Amino acid sequence: MDPDRFFSEADREAILEATAAAEGRTSGEIVPVAVAACDDYDEAAWKACALGAMLAAVVAGLIHFFGGFWGGAGLLWITLPTAGGAAVGFLAGRWIPALRRAVVSDETVKIRVERRARQAFLEEEVFTTRERTGILIFLALFERRVVVLGDEGINRVVDQAEWDGVVTRLVSGIRSGRPGPALVEAITECGRLLEERGVAVRADDVDELADGLRLEDR
Repeated sequence: MDPDRFFSEADREAILEATAAAEGRTSGEIVPVAVAACDDYDEAAWKACALGAMLAAVVAGLIHFFGGFWGGAGLLWITLPTAGGAAVGFLAGRWIPALRRAVVSDETVKIRVERRARQAFLEEEVFTTRERTGILIFLALFERRVVVLGDEGINRVVDQAEWDGVVTRLVSGIRSGRPGPALVEAITECGRLLEERGVAVRADDVDELADGLRLEDR
């Protein structure tokens, strides 16, 4: 999964401009990060493998029940479809994104996305601004999840729950195939919210963190 294909050059330029505009009205430093996936989810292939084996066994049993087809190769007729179904399920679970998402629990995805978001917060040094006014907007593209993390200076005036609307609209944009424009809208909304909460620009304000979108495979 290549994160570059989700954002055109025009998208990236618009994201850069939206971030600069939002930061021009407040002392907040907005850091947009998009990753292709937060984890390999190896367990998805094995779960799909088990499902494929069970489904193939059921189909083979139904064929025998309704068609009376087994002949003298009963053992092969039981084992071969099961093995084939397991192999097909394993490959499908590894290579079909929709199936991988379907067989991994929401709680597992939530934990791994939030863990990767916290890692990005540290890697991008969102915590290093002078007044601790950094904000991470983290997009997990495979998982179709979004996490917004504010530093101490932001969390004092903006409750985490207030980002819910931003997150919901951005997730909708990812799922509808328009992550670029949706991220621009989210950044603009973040700037408006910070302005409303009084995260004002200082007279000696400087751009402390780069404005562009960071793209990573994982």
